[in-house]
Amino acid sequence: MILLNDYLKDLYGQKVYKISLNAGFTCPNRDGTLGNRGCIFCSAGGSGEFAGDSKKSITKQLEEGKARVAAKVRGGKYIAYFQAFTNTYAPVDRLRKMYMEAVQHPDVVGISVATRPDCLPEEVLELLSEIDHIKPVWVELGLQTIHPKTAEYIRREYQLESYDRAVRELRDRHLQVIVHVILGLPGETVSDMVETVRYVCDSGAAGIKLQLLHILKGTDLAQEYREGKVRVLSEDAYIDLLKKCVSVIPKQVVIHRLTGDGDKKLLIAPLWSADKKHVWNRIRTEVLSEK
Repeated sequence: MILLNDYLKDLYGQKVYKISLNAGFTCPNRDGTLGNRGCIFCSAGGSGEFAGDSKKSITKQLEEGKARVAAKVRGGKYIAYFQAFTNTYAPVDRLRKMYMEAVQHPDVVGISVATRPDCLPEEVLELLSEIDHIKPVWVELGLQTIHPKTAEYIRREYQLESYDRAVRELRDRHLQVIVHVILGLPGETVSDMVETVRYVCDSGAAGIKLQLLHILKGTDLAQEYREGKVRVLSEDAYIDLLKKCVSVIPKQVVIHRLTGDGDKKLLIAPLWSADKKHVWNRIRTEVLSEK
């Protein structure tokens, strides 16, 4: 099993920090192209609550991100993480400007671009490949689940075939693919979730993020939770589920995340997940120690 921190230390000889950026993009699931309410779990910030201020330049956001970890590191290396909303959903000229500003920063060793599989037209794929020849590019795809019924419920608004095609096209250009999976989506069994993890690993992904489902204020999922239609995983159930999911991840697939953080100002449930140190200690001793 390879965890992201270890992978980056081996690659760069030191700890590498991701700095979350907000480039001011939107999403076809919000601007009326596919929908205007977004995915059922997605916050108003487009999952970018910990990202920078979109009103500031990419360079300024990077410098502020560096300042936040300055007490932990000197002479650090960083990955510029385009996190909020859909970060390939814009004209290519605008994307080029944003990406180039990030990769030209002397302390940035690469960029990571969070997006949807259905937002990777040919011209964007070529741009990502071009940038990858300057510094490494990771493309993070929000898959969440392989199961059609769940995908419809969460309003993902693309089919699994779009994901398969995106992975092929990215791999054809030697771009690393990181895939987001949400654990605890309503209606899914343990077997369903393990099946999604296995599918991702078999699809050619270089890395995987396992994200605990959070109920956040302002989302449609929060309303369903208040109405008693949605349940969240207990801490013990999540630890047991992680064990099963990790057991099917091949050694060559880098694990980028094992739980995820919900903004405490927005988090409704599960509240146990807010104790990050405690949760990570359990993961380390009960999940990772068995591998």
